[in-house]
Amino acid sequence: MWERVRKACARFVGAFRAEPDTGGDRRTHNLFEAAAVYVSACAEDDQDQIDEATGWVSPEALSFGVSELACRAVIALARERDESPQTVARSLLGLPAA
Repeated sequence: MWERVRKACARFVGAFRAEPDTGGDRRTHNLFEAAAVYVSACAEDDQDQIDEATGWVSPEALSFGVSELACRAVIALARERDESPQTVARSLLGLPAA
């Protein structure tokens, strides 16, 4: 039983480790760098950059990085606007005020 728990934990931790780019670049990228490139590429509709960023880390790590980036962006924008994060998030998504 402990072996299964150990393997599951190892897979979970491994999902957040950076993987080398398959394009010949030997540099590794962390999940936050991948998330920043991915989100900015999505905003600019740059499919080549999107594809490149998705190859840097596992899908789970990229998802976590994008989520963390979204949280930080909403918090920064809320502070800038002097509004609550919920108000800012709803406004960005075009939802009515709660």
